[in-house]
Amino acid sequence: MTALITRDDLEAAIKAETVTVVDALGGEYYARQHLPGALALAPADVDTQAPTLLPDLDAPIVTYCSNPACANSGQVADRLTRLGYTNVRKYREGIEDWTEAGLPTESA
Repeated sequence: MTALITRDDLEAAIKAETVTVVDALGGEYYARQHLPGALALAPADVDTQAPTLLPDLDAPIVTYCSNPACANSGQVADRLTRLGYTNVRKYREGIEDWTEAGLPTESA
């Protein structure tokens, strides 16, 4: 099971630029709204795109999707771990929690 990260810890890591954030929704959801600096990586694309998007297997990575009911972030995190990534965490509460807290987002 993937370790979790809190909203406050994720916000601090994004501000410090010490984490790569991965939006596991991708597509139109990513284009419309994503966490600052997030990369789009849907579950179906992990095997083909992760080596290019995430070349450092030891870099801190946080995956997220819409909310705790969304399985995408866990699927992406689990697959990254199986591919050899060593520092993957999941923001379980997702972008809904982020925006409800009034935190900034970006759009494509």
